[in-house]
Amino acid sequence: MFGFFLTTLITALGLLVVDLAIPGVTIATFPAALIAAISIGVVNGSIKPVLSFLSLPINFLTLGAFSFVVNGICFWLASLVVPGFAVHGLLAMILGPVVLSLATTFLNNDFVARGMGRSIQAAEADVALEASKH
Repeated sequence: MFGFFLTTLITALGLLVVDLAIPGVTIATFPAALIAAISIGVVNGSIKPVLSFLSLPINFLTLGAFSFVVNGICFWLASLVVPGFAVHGLLAMILGPVVLSLATTFLNNDFVARGMGRSIQAAEADVALEASKH
């Protein structure tokens, strides 16, 4: 449960970085960033797999470059349901998720280095250990 809160916090902080770095992406308040982080997680978990599957032929033809468009569409869809989070323009739609990914990766590594979280490998090892006990 702590991992979910930490991931949401890191994503919200990453969204604030995107707000500063990318013109066209606006986050009104920190609570809006927290809700946007949850919304992005829900969209990425539910709608993105369907879009990725449907765009597989185009993605194949573009050698994977169409994934940027799928990520941008999901980012934009998340902004539609969260008041205080807006994405305006194609450049913001495409670059926003890229900067968000870089920012959250950096923040996650920083949190792990400070001992406030655990690395993905450590979490996977714990899950495997629990599974082997049963």
